[in-house]
Amino acid sequence: QVQLVESGGGRVHAGESLRLSCAASGDIYSRSCMGWFRRAPGKERERVASISSIGGTTVKGRFTVSRDNAKNTWYLQMSDLKPEDTGIYYCAVDSRAAGQCRGGEASLFQYWGPGTEVTVSS
Repeated sequence: QVQLVESGGGRVHAGESLRLSCAASGDIYSRSCMGWFRRAPGKERERVASISSIGGTTVKGRFTVSRDNAKNTWYLQMSDLKPEDTGIYYCAVDSRAAGQCRGGEASLFQYWGPGTEVTVSS
C-alpha cells in the first residue's frame, strides 16, 4: 500500500524559507515521478515542482526540489516566500511512466498525500 505524508508546513513571514518533506512508504519511490502541488485559497491546484526517478526537475519560481533515496523522501525547498505562496501543499506520485515526469496535470498522479499548510504573512 502506497502512502505519502507531507510535513514541514507552517506560518512564516515574507522573505523567510521553508522546507517541506514528503515521505513515501510502499514500493513506489524508486520508479516514480513525484510532484509538488499547491492549492492556494480560491484557486485551482497547480504544480510547483516535480522530480523524476533519475533526478530531472521542473520547478516554478523560487522553489527547489530534491530527493533522498536513502530515506524514500522528497523535499521542496521554498525560499524568499511571499504571501501568494500561501496554500496547502501536496506531494503526489505518478507511477505509470517508469519514473519519467509526463507533465503537470494533477490527473497524471495516482497517489496523493493529505497536504501540509503553508501561510506566509506580509
